[in-house]
Amino acid sequence: MRWRAMEAGDLDGVVAVARIAFPDHPEGRACFAERLALAPDSCFVLDGAHGVAGYLIAYPWPQGAIPPLDTLLGALPGSRASWYLHDLALLPEARGGGNARAGLALLFAQVDAPIALVSVNESASFWQAQGFVPQESPELRAKLASYGTDARYMVRPAG
Repeated sequence: MRWRAMEAGDLDGVVAVARIAFPDHPEGRACFAERLALAPDSCFVLDGAHGVAGYLIAYPWPQGAIPPLDTLLGALPGSRASWYLHDLALLPEARGGGNARAGLALLFAQVDAPIALVSVNESASFWQAQGFVPQESPELRAKLASYGTDARYMVRPAG
């Protein structure tokens, strides 16, 4: 398996992976298509034996702001002072072999700014091992409500 730049022809595969990886957080094809159109240099897919086995989507976004699920952004901010890792998702057969870390390495090599994310599906310990630190506040907790009770807002400092 290998990571490569996402293309429009990959979107059906991305949606299929998302349905498996995030069944409680569904997002429509239009959201993935918009993110690819807005930030094509930071959208990647993991090629598997039978098509898309994973994907990673990130884009510039203000720190502390959490994009609502299944919502179009409209535009990205002009500043690239911080980024948001929208999703890193792998099919079960692509997990456990270093594929997640390899995808993150592509992003980390490209982005020299703080990167934030919302950890779901009890994945906070994985993200902490990648240098992300949980952030807590009543405001963040309110913004995370639609992501589930285990959701954590986490930030990886620049560098």
